[in-house]
Amino acid sequence: MISKWNYLPLTSEERKLEAQLVTRFTRCPAVVRLLVRRGIASQQDVQAFFSPSLSQLHDPFLMQDMERAVERLNSALGGKEKIMIYGDYDVDGTTAVALVYRYLRQFYSNLVYYIPTRDDEGYGISIQSIDYAKSIGVSLIIVLDCGIKAIDEIAYAKSLGIDFIVCDHHVPDDELPPAVAILNPKLPTDRYPFKGLSGCGVGFKFMQAFAISNNFVSHYELNNLLDLVAVSIVADIVPLTDENRVMCYYGLKRLNTSPNIGLRSIIKLCNLGKKELTISDIIFKIGPRINASGRMESGGESVELLVTQDSVKAMEISKRIDRYNHERKELDRQITIEANEIIERHRQKLEGKKPIVIYDAGWHKGIIGIVASRLAELYFRPSVVLTKSNGLATGSSRSVRGFDIYSAIKSCRDLLETFGGHTNAVGLSMREENIDEFRRRLTEYVEAHIADDQVTPSIDIDCELQLAEINNDFLRCLRMFNPYGPGNPLPVFVSRGVRNAGTSHLVGHSNEHIKFEIVDDSTTHVYHGIGFGMAEMFPLVESGEPFDICYTIEETHRRSSKSFQLMVKAIKPAQ
Repeated sequence: MISKWNYLPLTSEERKLEAQLVTRFTRCPAVVRLLVRRGIASQQDVQAFFSPSLSQLHDPFLMQDMERAVERLNSALGGKEKIMIYGDYDVDGTTAVALVYRYLRQFYSNLVYYIPTRDDEGYGISIQSIDYAKSIGVSLIIVLDCGIKAIDEIAYAKSLGIDFIVCDHHVPDDELPPAVAILNPKLPTDRYPFKGLSGCGVGFKFMQAFAISNNFVSHYELNNLLDLVAVSIVADIVPLTDENRVMCYYGLKRLNTSPNIGLRSIIKLCNLGKKELTISDIIFKIGPRINASGRMESGGESVELLVTQDSVKAMEISKRIDRYNHERKELDRQITIEANEIIERHRQKLEGKKPIVIYDAGWHKGIIGIVASRLAELYFRPSVVLTKSNGLATGSSRSVRGFDIYSAIKSCRDLLETFGGHTNAVGLSMREENIDEFRRRLTEYVEAHIADDQVTPSIDIDCELQLAEINNDFLRCLRMFNPYGPGNPLPVFVSRGVRNAGTSHLVGHSNEHIKFEIVDDSTTHVYHGIGFGMAEMFPLVESGEPFDICYTIEETHRRSSKSFQLMVKAIKPAQ
C-alpha cells in the first residue's frame, strides 16, 4: 500500500504563472495548475504544448559532427560503397536500423543491415560483425543505439579500412572511439538543444540532415517513418518532452492512420485495429513483441518485419515474434518468482536503503532486464539482476525515481568488464569472483547517495480536484496533454472527503478489487472508478465515512460513446 502522498501547493512563482494563464482556461482552472507543474509559463508555450508542430524540431546540424557524418555518407553513396546499418537488438536499436535502412533504400541499393546476437556477440559492436562486414566488402558502418564505448572494436575496423558513423544516446566515457563522426547529444561538448533523444531519434536526425543536404525535403518523405520513432521513444523510456513529444505525437498519428506493413501486422495480431492506439498499446502490446525477438532469438527478425514490403511475410514474422513473446512472458514469470524467493530468504539484507543485487547462472539473459524492472518497482530499491553468459556474470540494472544508477555503477567500474546505459538503466558484466565486492561497493554508494523518500512507497500528486470539476470541458483539455511519458506523466489527482454513494462493491475473481461509485460535497452526480487489489480498504469505503483518494483518469470507449473512470491508486481516511 502506498503510504506517502506527495502533494505540494503551487509556489509563489508558480502562482504568478497561473495568474498569467488562467484567463485562457476560465472553465478549467485545474488545467492551468497542470500546465504550471510542467513548467509551461506563457501563452506561446501553451500553444506549442497543445499543438505540436514538426516545425518545432531542432536543426539537425546543431548536433556535433553532423556535417562530417553527412559528408561521409554522401561520399559513400557517390562512390557506390557498400554500407552496413548496424544496431542493438532491443526495440530502440531495431527501429533505428529499420528507419535508416528504409529511408536510404529509396534511392540506394548497396545496403545491408546487421543486428548482433544477444548470446553469442552480446551488446554493442562485436569483432565478429566487423570481420563479417570486411568479408562482404563493407567500407562504411552506420551504428545506431550503441557504439559510444566501442573504442577497440572501431579501431580494429579502421585498421581494416572500414569507417564508422556512431549514432548513440548513451552516456559516453572520457575517451571516444575513433569514428569518422559521433552523433550523440550527450557528448559534453555537444550543444544540441535537446539531450533526451532515443537511439532511433538520433538516427532520424541524421537522416533529416542528410535529406536537407541533398534537397530531399519535399521528396522521399522522412516523416512517414515517425511511427518507428514513436515506438522507440515509448519503449526506451526517454523523456517525452521537447522534440520527443513532437515526434511521438506525429508518430502516434501515423500508427493510427497508415503504419508501416510490419507494425500493421502486429497491430492486427493484437486485435488493436479497431481502436485508437495509445502510448499504453506501445508499452504493453507493440513494444514487447518487437523486443521479444531480440530477447529470445534474433533481433534481426524484428528489423526484417519492420522493413518488409510484403504483408504476407510480415504476418508470418509477426506470428513467430508473438510466440517468442509468449515464451518470454513464461520465463519472465518463472525468473521473477525465483528472484523473489532469493530476496525473501535474505530480506534482512534489504534493511535501510540497500540495493538489490542477485545472481543465478541459469537465468535467461534476455529476460533479466525485465526482472530487474519488476524488482525495483516491487521493493523500491535500485536492482541489479545477473546471470552467466560467455564466462561472465552479465546483467541489467534498473533504478528508482530520481536516483542515478549509472553513476552508482560507474563508481564500481574497476570491478567491471563492460558497462553502459542511462541514469535509469545500465547493462554490465563482471567476473563471477567480483560479484560480492561489487555488491558491497554498490551498497556503500547507494546508502550514501539515495534519499529516504526514493526507497519509500509514495505517489506524487499533481492537482487537487473536487469531483464536479471532472466535466466534459476538463476531459477535452486533459486529452490535449497526450502523449504521456517521462517528463510529461499521466496526471495524478487527489479528491478529499469523497463518500460511497451506497453502491460501491467488490469485484474480481476473488473479490480483490473495489468498484467505486462515489460522490462528494460538490456534486450529487455519481462518479465511477476502480481500485485494483484494494479489497482490504473496502471496510473504510462501506463505512459511510468520508475518505480521500488519489487517482488518474482513464477514458473508456464503448461502441460510439466515450466515458471515463477514475483509476484509484491509493485511499485513506479523510484528513
